[in-house]
Amino acid sequence: MKIKTKLNIGVGLLFVMIIVLSILSAWYINQLKKDTNNILVANYNTLEYSRNMLLALEEVNSDPLAFDVFEKHLEKQRKNVTEPGEKEATEKVVTHFVALKKNPENSALKSSIRKDLTELMQLNMAAIQHKSSIADDTAQNAITMISIVGMLCFIMAFILMVNLPSNIADPIRQLTVSIKQIANQNYKERVHFESSSEFGELARSFNTMAEKIQEFSESKIEKILKGKKRIETLIDNMSDPVIGIDENRKILFINDEALTITGLKRENCLGKLIQDVAVTNDLVRTIIKDIIEPENRTKNEVMKIYAYGKESYFEKDIVDINILPTGEQSTQFIGQVIMLHNVTPLKELDVAKTNFIGTVSHEFKTPISSIKMGLQLLENDKVGLLNPDQLNLVNGIKDDTNRLLKITGELLDIAQLESGSIKLNIKPSKISDIVDYATEANRASAEQKNIRLITRIDSDLKLVSADLEKTSWVLNNLLSNAVRYSYENSEIIIEVKRETDKIIFSVTDTGQGIEPQYVSKVFERYFRIPGTKKEGTGLGLSISKEFIETQGGTLKVKSEYGAGSIFTFELSAV
Repeated sequence: MKIKTKLNIGVGLLFVMIIVLSILSAWYINQLKKDTNNILVANYNTLEYSRNMLLALEEVNSDPLAFDVFEKHLEKQRKNVTEPGEKEATEKVVTHFVALKKNPENSALKSSIRKDLTELMQLNMAAIQHKSSIADDTAQNAITMISIVGMLCFIMAFILMVNLPSNIADPIRQLTVSIKQIANQNYKERVHFESSSEFGELARSFNTMAEKIQEFSESKIEKILKGKKRIETLIDNMSDPVIGIDENRKILFINDEALTITGLKRENCLGKLIQDVAVTNDLVRTIIKDIIEPENRTKNEVMKIYAYGKESYFEKDIVDINILPTGEQSTQFIGQVIMLHNVTPLKELDVAKTNFIGTVSHEFKTPISSIKMGLQLLENDKVGLLNPDQLNLVNGIKDDTNRLLKITGELLDIAQLESGSIKLNIKPSKISDIVDYATEANRASAEQKNIRLITRIDSDLKLVSADLEKTSWVLNNLLSNAVRYSYENSEIIIEVKRETDKIIFSVTDTGQGIEPQYVSKVFERYFRIPGTKKEGTGLGLSISKEFIETQGGTLKVKSEYGAGSIFTFELSAV
């Protein structure tokens, strides 16, 4: 608990108790005042009236006005009846007084009146004694309650006096001792306050300071310099260009490979802002583009640079350096390292692979065509009739030949895409031609599974800016996949609509769908979802994506496992 909170609670309770004590005192004083007033006002007046009536009674024979005085005080008494039995006693006095007025010489009546007045005075004296006893009890209760509340206030004040100074002074004393230890170079000293108060926060800050001082004292400048030298030597001997900058983008180090490809000199760039160096160096400007505009950063970007006497390829990688300072909860950014990995040998191998695939695919087409021609001759009845076994064998060879021809075509498309030699003929194309080509190509296989092909094309859509052949191939591939993986007696929807300046093609099926962990991988080359039928090469979706993106569009998939998939691609409207 915070010390401020403790003070507020303690002083607040003490203040409340003082207010309670004041209220109790005022209440009891008021009660005593009421009891005193009851004695003085009511009973005292009755005694006064009775005394005056007795005096008037004694002068009845000598003073003619005595009856009037007696009667006046008797009326006042009749209006001042407050005690039990007082009314009856007063009425007796009235009765005897009326009789006395008729017979003033009757001494027996005077004696009865004296007796009645004496009884009246005794009643009021007894009442005075009773009320005095009540007042004494009230005073005693007041003394008791005020003493109890006062004692509670005293106890609370005593507790505050005993505990509060120690709660404040003891941590300060312990902190003072620890500070003296730190001053004596005992940097292992720590303060341990198991508290969430201000002293607990102070202890944590003190311990953090002590840890940093200890860390600094235990680090040797010689070790630091040797470590720095090792790192510099390691960086200088790396075969890849490396540039290091601090959080303010000042160049901290640059190795020989980076100096070679940039044409810089170490003394002209160390300690300078890298953006200032980029002003006079086009290559550095290109390298730091992602640092200046981090929102446009592309991971593992491949750059073509003329180096080592030829065109070379480098994969750029920018690594942010973050550290966790001692005693801190969050990391701190202290700079970046720019690394250029020389991938020229890999690029050359990739080009060789592409050329090999293109050559082999092209060379395969001729013998495959010859096989197909031979199969056509075997199927011709003029050459000779085939028995059922021979016909089944020919059909098997024909299916394998078609599959091999499809694989060869896909490999050839991949080779053209990788080499950049693919030619696109983007022009206004009829949407109906693209959709009709795909539906007609897959109608037979759909009918075999009793699958309905439903086309929905907005009535005002006629043309799309696209390569008719490549786009038809993509839609055909998406539709053939949908037919292959849909259940029997289902339906597939081919929909074309417009959104702003884009034409959206979509193929929706109600098949099994794609498991979430595989959705992001379906466009990778040679990827096939585990457990699916052993059909295809795993290249169709990859080629489709390349065809669409080459035309400036996008190809996406949205799938719910167990409910089906929606493949969508968009192209520019005319």
